[in-house]
Amino acid sequence: MATAIELETSHGTGHGDDAGHGHAEHPPTSTGMDSRKLLMWAFLASDTMFFGALIATYMTYRGRSEELAVPPYPFDILDIPYTSISAFVLLMSSLTMVLALSAIQRGNYRGLRVWLLATALLGSIFVGGQYFEFTEFYHEGLTLQGNMFGGSFFILTGFHGTHVTIGIIWLMTLFVVSLRGGLSREKSMNVEIAGLYWHFVDIVWIVIFTLVYLIPYEEVENLAEPAAQGYLWLSTMASYAGSLIR
Repeated sequence: MATAIELETSHGTGHGDDAGHGHAEHPPTSTGMDSRKLLMWAFLASDTMFFGALIATYMTYRGRSEELAVPPYPFDILDIPYTSISAFVLLMSSLTMVLALSAIQRGNYRGLRVWLLATALLGSIFVGGQYFEFTEFYHEGLTLQGNMFGGSFFILTGFHGTHVTIGIIWLMTLFVVSLRGGLSREKSMNVEIAGLYWHFVDIVWIVIFTLVYLIPYEEVENLAEPAAQGYLWLSTMASYAGSLIR
């Protein structure tokens, strides 16, 4: 019995030690990495494949509007200078996210709240700019069902905007928790995991911005007339072949 009590006391002491170091709730995995961080990396890997599929679809159909002569075309509506500013704003939010993590690791809770709020604000500016861009494109005739470029463009950039919005909600949740005293230096992993997600969203936008906006589109002039002539030529040949068969 004395041995059992001793073992129980020893176990209780060890549990308190682990709790103090933050290992009781989230023990490290066999890799030595926090289980929550490992789970986030696994999610980001799956999300990479998801965006990879969307980007591949967009690249497949990016020139189909010109081939099928279905306007509006990318070179008619894409505003590279405007989107470049939005991209710069989003990339700057990665810097403020790093500063937020650095602040909590140093125990600077006021700095943590300032930089979390700054990151969420920059992300909100990006999403607002994307909403304005989508509205302008819609007024110019680009819709989800209008042509292949519109469908693939809105799905790709829209899903990215959704990811940014989720990140903003996450950051504001951390901000509120910090105001209530729920974020301490020992819980900096919560901010680090949110930072991983936010940096991933920024990196994905670099790829999207390069492929969608910076790679030049070949301008095809007077597409409607050649397409109509081609269709007429094919119809004539089909009729001639049909008469031969008969």
